[in-house]
Amino acid sequence: MKTYDTSGWDIGFLADNQTVRAKRFGMPSAAKAVRYPLRLLRYWFGYQLLREECVRAGRPLSVAEIGVHRGQMLEFVKSAPGGVSWSKWTAVDAVMLTDKLTRAGYGDFFEANLEDPGFALPATYDCTILLHVLEHLSRPEDVLKKIAAGIAPGGSLIGGFPVVPECFREIRESQVRKTAGPMGHVSIFSPERVRRMAREAGLITEFYSGAFFMRSKGSVLENSASWMRFNLAWGRMFPWWPGEIYWLMRKPV
Repeated sequence: MKTYDTSGWDIGFLADNQTVRAKRFGMPSAAKAVRYPLRLLRYWFGYQLLREECVRAGRPLSVAEIGVHRGQMLEFVKSAPGGVSWSKWTAVDAVMLTDKLTRAGYGDFFEANLEDPGFALPATYDCTILLHVLEHLSRPEDVLKKIAAGIAPGGSLIGGFPVVPECFREIRESQVRKTAGPMGHVSIFSPERVRRMAREAGLITEFYSGAFFMRSKGSVLENSASWMRFNLAWGRMFPWWPGEIYWLMRKPV
């Protein structure tokens, strides 16, 4: 895998970021009350990996974000220190909250059901973002292959979801499928499954990292930059630790 110096990725802007603390962002009040909420790591990893892609490309990127909810990812990117530029940013979702997404800055929309047999991206993109999407799908490998088909050679997929060790993955997946409600989690992932999914889709797993040792859910620990850095360091060392994993897959040129 390519070496990413994640220890040098900036966390300072999380401490006083007013965008993520605004009511429209939809983050729980407990997380808004602390300086370094671990809940923001899903957007932080997405932003940092997208920034690395912009550096690599040396130009604005065409981006498809799949599973946009109310537009938190783009709002987070716009609130960050910079380094990300795009020529097009397409929102892809089964239910499109167009008014909210327009206010968040989205201008291109594609409404689609990812599990529809005929699903395909509407164009070819440099990068797709799939944050906390695939765990809601019963056949994520099939969907990932369709998404990979819409990525330009040399382009990337950035994603993340909950993670468990491979030895517990199938047991846990069987459990959640018995109790999952509408839009609940029905697929469980491990680092091994991430690499396997990439290979089956013709992609290379270039980066993955766990996110935290323990989700502290708005506790006083989350006022400490050292606590945030400890969690990130733990995730780098133990990506299989039950929590969340974030990754970047590359389509060969």
